Amino acid sequence: MPDEGSSRMTAREAITLLTGPAGFTENRPPPRPLPPDGPLGWAGYDSARERAGARTGEEESVVYGAGVVGDRACVLLSFEFGFLGGSLGRLTGDRLAAAYELALTRRLPLLALVATGGSRMQEGMVALTQLQRVAAASTRLRAAGLPQMAVLRDPTTGGGWATVGAGADVVLALPGAQVGFAGSRVRPPDADPYAYSAEGQLAAGQVDAVVPPGELAATVTHWLRALGPHDALPAAPLPRALSTPSAPARLPETGREAVARARDPLRPRAEAYLADHFTVRLPLHGDRCGGTDPGLLCGFGLRADGLPVAYVAQCGTPTRPAGYRAAARTIRLADRLGVPVLTLVDTPGAANDAEAERAGAGAAIADTFAAIAAARVPVTTLVIGEGGSGGALALAAPGNTHVTADSSVHRKAEGHPHTGCMWMFRQRGEVP
Repeated sequence: MPDEGSSRMTAREAITLLTGPAGFTENRPPPRPLPPDGPLGWAGYDSARERAGARTGEEESVVYGAGVVGDRACVLLSFEFGFLGGSLGRLTGDRLAAAYELALTRRLPLLALVATGGSRMQEGMVALTQLQRVAAASTRLRAAGLPQMAVLRDPTTGGGWATVGAGADVVLALPGAQVGFAGSRVRPPDADPYAYSAEGQLAAGQVDAVVPPGELAATVTHWLRALGPHDALPAAPLPRALSTPSAPARLPETGREAVARARDPLRPRAEAYLADHFTVRLPLHGDRCGGTDPGLLCGFGLRADGLPVAYVAQCGTPTRPAGYRAAARTIRLADRLGVPVLTLVDTPGAANDAEAERAGAGAAIADTFAAIAAARVPVTTLVIGEGGSGGALALAAPGNTHVTADSSVHRKAEGHPHTGCMWMFRQRGEVP
């Protein structure tokens, strides 16, 4: 368990940072007495709990209740690290399970403010089984279409990271927070400390964003607006074709001209379309398997009319397996929450180097096809540049794919694109 004497934000300070001093109503589960010195009869455990309570003013290592962040109601649970290292014991499990149940009953998002050293050693296996309770409660929320967010404070380690933290739909972290399954006392002595930091987990695709405390309330508010809960929303309106003038654009006369236009380095890329389409963008970062792809942007956006839309946007580079896995993650999350999806296609094709093959390119592409095929929410595709073979088609919505005048779709044979492209399909009337 990490050192309890460190100066860190308390559970209630973390809540107040988001809700303000009057925006939170605490709940408490019915009391359940423990046997003397806990389930294992660990000598001195009762005394340690008494000291922790006197030091922190808390009865347990988790505080929970209903609150309002910005203009959005949610259920908050916050770990008190000063109480036995924010560790999980039986009574902690009672509070965590009650918080998830409160979110389920009231149909509210769950927001977890995590700071924990893991399971409580004085309760042995009883403490470890609380992780199973959390996993079951999280699964019930997920099945009900309710979102879960986590904010990782310092430290977030052990079972708390592997359930409440990493199990959330959106994972934010405070700068400099220690984040990792292995706490500082159990990891190898020569381990790179960066790998166990919020910033290192962001680089590895395990965290969606590192957010300074002063920006946290606004960021969480935007996320709560984007994630809902929603009933199924209408299809996402298309972004404007930034390179298309108000008069009808001249279509290319040949396939070769269409491919040349699509490869023009001056044409707008995904960033320009997303910036024009959304007033707020909230990135989802990484594939949760240790990989990232800077050439594929995923997340949720808020339009000027308040409509939330999930987006998956290729940026003109070969898409890597981590990108496809992040895309599938985004599409499935949007589908579960009833949020429409917009995909922007712009790639010469899937990455085809040896590293991509070792990282499971075929399986990742197949999973993206499956995510779109299974989606119940509207998925809208706009081809804004090159659409290279299956690497592009994996993100295309069947029956709802649109194209700009400076885009083309082509297939590859032995690495060479044919000029049988979107221009030809337009001429045949096979796409809008």
